[in-house]
Amino acid sequence: MLVRTPFFALGVVLTVHVVQTLGRSYAQAGLLVGVVTVCTALSGPWRGRLVDRLGLRRAILPSLLIVGTCWAIAPFTGYPGLVLLAGAAGAMEIPIFGIVRQAVLAGATEDERRSALALDSVTVEMSYMVGPILGVAAIGIFPTSWVLLGVQSLHVLGGVLLWLVDLPLRSDDETTPPVPRREWLRGPFLALCVGAAVSTVLLAGTELTVVAAMRGFGDQRWLGLTMAIWGLGSLLGGLTYGAIHRPVSTYLLLAGLGLVTYPLIFATGPVTLTALAFVSGFFCAPTLTAGVDELSRVVPEGGRGEALGWQGGAMTAGTSLGAAFAGIAIDTVGVHGAFAVAATAGLVVGSVLYLVTRPHTQADSPDSRRSGTAASVSVGEAHGEDRGGPLV
Repeated sequence: MLVRTPFFALGVVLTVHVVQTLGRSYAQAGLLVGVVTVCTALSGPWRGRLVDRLGLRRAILPSLLIVGTCWAIAPFTGYPGLVLLAGAAGAMEIPIFGIVRQAVLAGATEDERRSALALDSVTVEMSYMVGPILGVAAIGIFPTSWVLLGVQSLHVLGGVLLWLVDLPLRSDDETTPPVPRREWLRGPFLALCVGAAVSTVLLAGTELTVVAAMRGFGDQRWLGLTMAIWGLGSLLGGLTYGAIHRPVSTYLLLAGLGLVTYPLIFATGPVTLTALAFVSGFFCAPTLTAGVDELSRVVPEGGRGEALGWQGGAMTAGTSLGAAFAGIAIDTVGVHGAFAVAATAGLVVGSVLYLVTRPHTQADSPDSRRSGTAASVSVGEAHGEDRGGPLV
């Protein structure tokens, strides 16, 4: 949580810093957050590729130096300097999320992998709930410049701890060489990226629409509690997913996430909206966790750093698109229509991807072609076809 909580606090701290301390508009604050988001998303694949080729320490040392320097200066500059330095830091971002997931995949056996990833998702949900709250609380006590410095110092400190611990990112670092991109950049992996992007389109769209709905109800004081309970539902869903002993397709979970988002249309006030958000949250963490689980089955160890970077970039792009589309939908068809659009995207795309990818067999797995080991299960098995059909 030390390395992830600052990540989720950064957006709100940057926004308040730009508006309150620098005296700029919310549009300029949004532009800054957008620059950081885009630069971070673009850095994911190539930073992950360096981790695959150079190892953890050699890959992240330049990031620690550059990111640390940028954020030591940025909080005390004007708006143009802040945008420039924040963008540079984003372009050299420490790939913490990918590194942690690689370490989880390398350290867990095939039977333990789903549970380990589920526990990882729980820490993400806790960071998501705690980060913005701590950021807002700190801003209420200290100057925003020092809060921004503190938040990003914790982020860099987390990277330093990863460098010191030097987590093993492969089950056998000495014998697993880097894998050419052509061996895994195929249909199954591209489908996972599409599914990851659409899942965050749905989640970001739902989040913005919940905010709009609360404003429509005239009771925005519920907003923080509603978001926290939505995250709690996701946390419990992640734990439940980790306890299941059969693989569940991420595409079925995406379709399910879309399905349980529809009832939000019928919320009549803050209480019903919060209750329905809790239910829909049950599918959030499992959908994203299953995507990482299936990625580990179609991408060999030697290529997972880059692959996780591409998947993370797809999710970041989906978040941006989801917020944009939700804003358009809210303005044109209202809150209820926006919920329906987000839900339909998840249901339709999840269903189509499941039907399209279902025929894949173990022969399609890069690990199977390379080693033929039992640990390299197929995408079809990940969909539950190995023992009596899919688990829905």
